[in-house]
Amino acid sequence: VQLVESGGGLVQPGGSLRLSCAASGFTFKSYDIYWYRQAPGKEREPVARINTVGGAANYIDSRFTISRDNAKSTAYLLMNTLKPEDTAVYYCKPRPSPPGTTDYWGQGTQVTVSS
Repeated sequence: VQLVESGGGLVQPGGSLRLSCAASGFTFKSYDIYWYRQAPGKEREPVARINTVGGAANYIDSRFTISRDNAKSTAYLLMNTLKPEDTAVYYCKPRPSPPGTTDYWGQGTQVTVSS
């Protein structure tokens, strides 16, 4: 299993970013995909989830939109109206974890919201 998150960066408050999660090593279309984030000094928390048929759920608020492209084995997280408190490292994760990968996380992508 390999998860490669990208698309992060430095953005001003109110700005937008689209994160990507390129997955390989498992049958992507058969797994729900979650986005998580971890801010400095805080525990990792779920941000959004998309199931195998495209049903999405937000755990933060409606500023975040999760999507997936099974043909590309890629998930996305569109983040609008970003706030300084959204600053964190963002990770994707298939659920349930593919066999033998419970503790595996990709490198994440840093999102910094600052003026």
